[in-house]
Amino acid sequence: MKQETVLKEFKEADALLEGHFILSSGLRSRNYLQCAKVLMEPKRAARLARALAKQIRENVRGDIDCVVSPAMGGVLIGYEVARQLGVRSMFLERVDGSFTLRRGFDLAGKPRVVMVEDIVTTGLSSREAIASIRALGGRVVGAGCLIDRSGGTAKIGVRLNALARLTVETFSSENTPEDLKNVPAVKPGSRGLK
Repeated sequence: MKQETVLKEFKEADALLEGHFILSSGLRSRNYLQCAKVLMEPKRAARLARALAKQIRENVRGDIDCVVSPAMGGVLIGYEVARQLGVRSMFLERVDGSFTLRRGFDLAGKPRVVMVEDIVTTGLSSREAIASIRALGGRVVGAGCLIDRSGGTAKIGVRLNALARLTVETFSSENTPEDLKNVPAVKPGSRGLK
């Protein structure tokens, strides 16, 4: 799937927002990609996940045993990518600030895992998820996301497959551009501020 097609899916779902946004990292941005909204229509979610699963299959050598995603943002796309790959799906949850498996999920037998999430901006949550998967016994053989907002600069320790790579300007609250200083900042994501 071409990047233009992916962005068209976001636009048609009203999931490519413009304004003044506070990201999970605490950084600010003029643009926000609302993955929950783009994934709420099952046919669209299946199209995007099929394309991401195809890219992952092409770039991961050997078998894939399961997909593990960080909650909350990665749950839907992780499940759908796992379905497209024909493997199990699990998700990590934060407990006392750290990712772990709950709900009877486990990585016994050292499965070959692909970590999938919705958006990568700095790569921090991806690195945290990968470290947790490894600590819990999984062998991370690759990663995937719908959108890499870093333009390919985020380093997560494994190959990151992305349907689209964008370079989206971010800035600190102290360095808010003049045109946004009087625009109320909103926090549309699921994670609290740091």
